[in-house]
Order: sequence, then structure tokens, then C-alpha cells
Amino acid sequence: MKLNHIPNTNLEVSPFCLGTMTFGTPLEEADAFRLTQHALDLGVNFIDTANMYEGYKRYVGSPGGVAEEILGRALKGKWDQVVLATKVGMKIGPGDDDQGLSRTHILREADRSLARLKCETIDLYYMHKPDPNVPMEESVQAFHDLIHAGKVRHWGISNFNAEQIGSLLKLCDENGYPRPVALQPAYSLLKTDIEAEVLPLCQKEGIAVFPYQVLQGGMLTGKYRRGESAPTGSRQTEKPEWTMPLTDETFDKLDAIEAEAKKRGRTLLQHALKRLLEKPMVLSLILGVKSIPQMEMLINAMK
Repeated sequence: MKLNHIPNTNLEVSPFCLGTMTFGTPLEEADAFRLTQHALDLGVNFIDTANMYEGYKRYVGSPGGVAEEILGRALKGKWDQVVLATKVGMKIGPGDDDQGLSRTHILREADRSLARLKCETIDLYYMHKPDPNVPMEESVQAFHDLIHAGKVRHWGISNFNAEQIGSLLKLCDENGYPRPVALQPAYSLLKTDIEAEVLPLCQKEGIAVFPYQVLQGGMLTGKYRRGESAPTGSRQTEKPEWTMPLTDETFDKLDAIEAEAKKRGRTLLQHALKRLLEKPMVLSLILGVKSIPQMEMLINAMK
């Protein structure tokens, strides 16, 4: 599989990034092991997780850690084969220091993630979302110190808007802090708001973009049809709160996207993936899968 270079790093990543939000439930450990190994066998070298991930059983404030623990066991002795990304900032407990981007929380959670993952260094460590209650310099200094200590190679941001990214870059440049090298936004052909300001800024500043929700909970695969019930085993039936409502407005958008796909000789699925990868600085798509055939289907659609 062709690898794409992340600017300002020595990292190269596959255009398919294995997302692990479903590790734990519905993917039990044995299935997650097989899926992870098969991804490596197919040439996938990029894996994305977070300290909060624990599958569909996740609720706000639950402790998380399940996906990282599974990866730690699945990737034992294989860390030289992967570029690993994880995140910090979401609520993982009842205390004041159990969420956000305070120095205390960031440094503590980095150590906990490293312990669960059973690795010495995190390749890419994200701020999972902005924290308006903590001075940004405090958060950036913590990431700088993690890099200086060798616990993190590079850092990134997730769910930041253009104004927040601009302020962050200015802070880094004025104080000599390492810049974030990657952005992880929600982005799909059904959710294109980052195209107005965020993508142009990332292109200008050389920030890699790794979108999540690229298939919008399966809606861009073609499995949902107007007037028909959601298929068994789909995200809509298993975790509907993680999907868009199946309204006429949604189907009108899907019809327009599918018409565009046909004009380009593509299926809806192929177009949903390839159209994003055609955007400057979009180097890899984070895709969560539940089976090996599903993974192979997505990888083939990206070719």
C-alpha cells in the first residue's frame, strides 16, 4: 500500500487508518486481534485510538482505556510496523482532573496510555478537543515536555476550528513550541463545513488532515435506502446516536452525491472515499470496521 508522508515529520502513513472506537464492543478482543493483524498484512500501518475508547458501552465519564489495552496486547513486538495515534481530553471520570487539557491531566493520561499500549513512545498524540477552561499555553507546554521526554514524537489536534488553529499556531511560533503536525476533524461528503476555512488553512500551514466519520456511520456506503428499514447489523440499528437521522433531507443529499459519483464512474462508496483523498493535505482516512471482508472492501474502494 502506498504511504503518504506527514509534513515536518519522518512518519509515513497508509491512506487507510484503522479506527478502534469499536474495540471492546461489538469487537471482542479475539476479533480485534484478527482485524488488526489482517490490517498489517494488507499494508495498513496507521492505527488510531484514544484513551476514552471502549466500544459501544462508552458513556460520558466512563473510564475508557479498553481499546488501548487491546492494542497493547495485539501489537506486542510489532511497534516498528505501525504509526500509532491516540488522544487526550475527553471526560473519563468524575473528578476535575479527569477531563480537559490541563497539564496534570495531559501528563497523567500520557503515562496511562503508554502503560496500556505497552509501548515507549506515542507517534502522534492529539488534543481531543479544545478546552476553554485551560490557558492554551499550559496545554502546549505539556505536549512540548512530553516530546522532550521522548514519550511523544509529534502532536496534533482534533475538533479545532480555523480560528482556534490559527491562534494555536501563533502561540507555538511566538514561544518556540513544536507545531501540531496533524488535524483530525469530522469530515464527509455529508458534512463538508471544514472545506470553507479549515482545509485551506491546513494546506497553507502544511498540517496533515486525517478525517473521521468519513462514511457518516455507513450512510455513504449505499446500504441505506429511502423508505426501507436500516439493515440488521448496521450502525443505525446498533448505535443510532452515532449516525445522522434517516430523513428525506439526508436522502436528498445522498441522491445528489450518488449522482455525482455515477458521473465519475464510481460507486457511492468509492466516491465517498476517493473524493476526500483528492483534497490537499488529506493523507489518510480513519475507518472503523467490524470484519475482515468489510476492511478489504474499503481498501479496494480506495484504489
